[in-house]
Amino acid sequence: MWIFGYGSLIWRPDFEFEEAQIACLEGWDRVFSQGSPDHRGTPEAPGRVVTLRPNTEAACWGRAYRISAESTAQTLSRLDHREQGGYERVAIALRSFKEGEAPREAVTYVAPPGNPHDLGLASLESMVVQIANAHGPSGSNREYIVRLRDALESMGVADPCVTRIADALVERAAS
Repeated sequence: MWIFGYGSLIWRPDFEFEEAQIACLEGWDRVFSQGSPDHRGTPEAPGRVVTLRPNTEAACWGRAYRISAESTAQTLSRLDHREQGGYERVAIALRSFKEGEAPREAVTYVAPPGNPHDLGLASLESMVVQIANAHGPSGSNREYIVRLRDALESMGVADPCVTRIADALVERAAS
């Protein structure tokens, strides 16, 4: 079984895997519209984290992890708990990792619009203010964004939205 991570799972999978590959999920956008009241914020001041939204013109790069058959149930149970804040487990098809390979079936977690923690889209400035001030049990929301940018860059993946938010957060912290 393959698990696709497009947010913190890229740099902090927190489960055992047999193989990891850079992967692409076509037809989906990474968006900062999900509230995090339990990891990168609190119920009173939720952080802002990524989810996926369908977009036929888009592609979302991330990391796919192959897990053993023996650890599938335990890994999914652990991820179901980790991703409980409005996310649902969904089956997806990832673009092949190597030229000529067929797409791979995988699972990922998507927080659909209208879930209890859906924050909707917002302007860059309002997202930066919210993210700069949010902190939860897993750390600061700012750290989440900067680590996501750094992880994507280390994979050779450019995500202009992630970069704009991370750069604005770094600039804000410096001033």
